[in-house]
Parts: sequence; C-alpha cells; structure tokens
Amino acid sequence: MRPLLSPRAVVERWRSGRAATGAGRPRDKARRCKVPRMSVITLPPIRQLDAESTGVGFFLCTQKDVRPGRNGEFIAVTLQDASGRIAAKVFDGVDRMRGEFEAGEFVKVRARGNLYNDRLQLIIENIRRVHPEQDRKEGFREEDCVLSSARPVDEMWQELSELIASVGDGYIRQLLERVICANEKQLRVWPAAQTLHHAYRAGFLEHVLQIARVVSWLAEGYGANRDLLVAGALLHDIGKLQELDYGVATSYSREGRLIGHITLGAQLVREAASAVDGFPPPLLTELEHLVLSHHGCLEFGSPVAPMTVEAFVLSFADDLDAKINMVRQAIRDDNGDGEFTAYHNRLERVLWKGR
Repeated sequence: MRPLLSPRAVVERWRSGRAATGAGRPRDKARRCKVPRMSVITLPPIRQLDAESTGVGFFLCTQKDVRPGRNGEFIAVTLQDASGRIAAKVFDGVDRMRGEFEAGEFVKVRARGNLYNDRLQLIIENIRRVHPEQDRKEGFREEDCVLSSARPVDEMWQELSELIASVGDGYIRQLLERVICANEKQLRVWPAAQTLHHAYRAGFLEHVLQIARVVSWLAEGYGANRDLLVAGALLHDIGKLQELDYGVATSYSREGRLIGHITLGAQLVREAASAVDGFPPPLLTELEHLVLSHHGCLEFGSPVAPMTVEAFVLSFADDLDAKINMVRQAIRDDNGDGEFTAYHNRLERVLWKGR
C-alpha cells in the first residue's frame, strides 16, 4: 500500500505538474490553432442546376402554397432568377419556415437538387426573406432574381416611337401619342401577364411590338386598315396597366379582378379619344371593338366576338404571339433529360425540345 501524501506534498506536486505542461500560462495568440472557416457553396443559376447541385442562393419567390402530403403538410414554391424558374419543396421544418417568407419576396435559400418524375426540383433545407443590407454583402442583387425581356428596353422604345410616327391617320396617331406618353414609366417595365406569356419585365412592350409587326404584314396581305390594326396591337392589352400590380412579382389589382383588363382598356381608349379634338365617333367604335373582341370569343372573356376583318386579324395575331411565347418558355424552363417537355396544361400537349 502506497503511503499517503501530506496536503502540502499534494499541492507541490500539482504545481510542478502545471509548470511542466504550461497550464495556467497566458496563451500565445500567435500559436493558437485556428479552425478554418467553411466556405459557403453558392447555387448556380437556375438554368445550370442539376440533381447534384447544393448550396445557398438568392431568388424571387413567385408562388407559395402550403399543401397536404402523405407525411403531413409541405410547402410548394416557385423560385425565379434572371435565367428561369424552378419548382421547389419544403418538407422538413414546415411550421418553422412557413412564416419566414411570402410570394412576391426575394428569398435566401439553402437547397439541393432532386429529380422527381424525371424533372429537376429543389428540396429546400432553409429559406427566409432577404435582408437587403446584410445579404448584399453576400452577393444579393435584385436584378439577378428578375426575369426580363431579352430585348433592350431603349431599343424597343425607339421601335415604338417609330411605329407611332408611321401611322398615317392623324386622329389615331394623336391618341396613341397621348396614351403612350402618359404611361411610359409603366410600359418600360410592365409584364404582359402574371404567368401565361411574356410574364417578365418589359414583356408587355415586347408582346405589343411583335403583334404590331405581324398585323402590319397581314394588313398588306389582306387589304386591311393598317393604322387601325397598329393601334389595336398597341392598345388591346392597355388595360393590364390597371389590371396588374407589378413590383418585382406580378399580382392582380382589385380593379383587375372585379373589372378585367378588356373593359379597363376600352374605358382608357374612350377617355384618350375624348381628349383628341374632333376624334370621329365611328373610328372610336371600330377601335373599341378591337379592344373588346381581341380574346376571340365570349368563352375566353371578350364581351363581343370579332366582327370586322381587323378584329379577326388582331385576335389571331394576339393568340399566335402568346402561344409562341408559351412554347419557347416551356422549352426553356423544362429541365427533364428527355427530348420532350412535361405536359403543358395551357397548351394541352407536351412539346418537342428539338435536336
């Protein structure tokens, strides 16, 4: 049996042990072991995402729905950046994250890619609304999260000005100048729709200019009134400036839901014509008919069906441009590996993505 040490001996042994190991000395900051800071992996743009993608990114949340699932509620989200849109899901932490963001807000997301039914989606691990001052230091920029027309706005505005100047009828030209000048700020940024077609910044301007080009060609081929058709092309959707609310995301205004852009547009045209001295009532009636009938039939929302050559031409040109844009957008946004897109509900078909 080892002999017991006296209390004094115990203290001396403890002190000698600390001296040998350096315990109790002030630590040399220069000799501290530094833990390396982990770098944050940034998600690539939406069009470059794949099933192996993981990391953090900034997006615009354009849609948010809490839905029932087999294992409880989940949050279905549509995220957007300047390159496109993608579906995303929140399965874990739904109660915690449902109040952290809303549709129409910029969001910071930690997520990973996932293939579901051969379509790429994001599984969200964390999401919150953007805090601009804080997140700009980490690379957040609004313009990186907003879809815009591929055409420069100034270029389109120049084309619009030249188009109006080419209108020979003085009454129609004055009406167009009044409407366009009064709404320039909105026209430079407004989308043409919330989701269906040209649903991006300056999409309205892109849409009406393309229709104006098409109806100009058709007017010559069918002997129709070009001035009236150009006016119809530029004004047929003008009510959407009141129907839609647009900041960074698009929603419907109260007037838009209760009245609709067709009626709002016809009212705007009538008001503008009343400010043009001597505007002929029969000409106004024809122009109003173009606006009121451009959806083609009553079941699509027009209060009257097309009844003139110009009304038929405008209605078909509007439908053509909207559908072509939907086709291109569906092909652009589809992220499946196959040669065909997912089924398009509005077009009622799948689309071939080409070679």
